[in-house]
Amino acid sequence: VQLQASGGGLVQAGGSLRLSCAAAGGTFRVYAIGWFRRAPGKERDFVAAISLADDSTIYADSVKDRFTISRDNAKNTVYLQIHSLKPEDTAVYFCAARRNRGLGYRLGDYDYWGQGTLVTVSS
Repeated sequence: VQLQASGGGLVQAGGSLRLSCAAAGGTFRVYAIGWFRRAPGKERDFVAAISLADDSTIYADSVKDRFTISRDNAKNTVYLQIHSLKPEDTAVYFCAARRNRGLGYRLGDYDYWGQGTLVTVSS
């Protein structure tokens, strides 16, 4: 399974952005897609995940009021809509695919990773 994250860029605080994660190759093996982010000097942290089977979602508490994860199965694409961006949202955002049932929030819960897309929020 190959994952391609896109949609990052430079945005002013308060703005919005939509990230995309396009999956290809063996996507029938994928049960869920998750988003993680790595801020400068920090570890990679969980952001959100969605099941491709039943649309169930989970979010990190720190983002659940401003981030929305969604999917378009016909396009094999998962989106992460981010509203009211803050400078602390600056990070490289990664998408990842999970084979097993359930929504994971740990790095080890995911089997395939994309290369990341950089989001920079200016104050």
